[in-house]
Amino acid sequence: MVDVLALVEARLRTALGDPDARAAVTFLGTDRVEVLRFQDDNQEGTVVRYATLGMSAQPMSDPAAMLADPVAGPRAELVLSVRGGLADTDKVLRPLAVLAASPQVEGVVVAPGASLDVGEPLWPGAPFTSVLVAEPGGLIEDLDLDEPLAPVRFLPLLPMTPNEAAWKRVHGAQALQERWLTNGTDLRDPSRKSVPLD
Repeated sequence: MVDVLALVEARLRTALGDPDARAAVTFLGTDRVEVLRFQDDNQEGTVVRYATLGMSAQPMSDPAAMLADPVAGPRAELVLSVRGGLADTDKVLRPLAVLAASPQVEGVVVAPGASLDVGEPLWPGAPFTSVLVAEPGGLIEDLDLDEPLAPVRFLPLLPMTPNEAAWKRVHGAQALQERWLTNGTDLRDPSRKSVPLD
């Protein structure tokens, strides 16, 4: 059987470089989830990226399905990017691991357009308790696995304030993303305010 997680880590390293830190979290009745931290220093400062490793070990299954497909279901890992040095964002490791374990724990399929809520600030003092799952393929390409396994998709997470999350429930993910774009919102700012929603 192919070692999916070894291939996933290799893809992360190819796209983001070597991680400078990693932490592992294990929840009762689930596989271990690791969170890797990558630093990207560029002209605009430091961007810190947190990527889960472990969510893609098992395919996600539709909770409405009578029988979970043990092979061909969708696979994904989560990626969060924030500006470095502005907040204690390393505390996001546990919330990220919780989100990555949710397909196993709650039987949910995490897909673009979904909202994921951790019920508490993503890190100390964060104005966000939830994230919007964005479309993959920008920063890290999908990882194709041998048939019949589905490819692993690397899903970017965009932090949402409670007001934005409530607005998204009414108007949809696309409308919220357009609102962010129109207002030039810096989605990597760990202490940004909610976008105007009136």
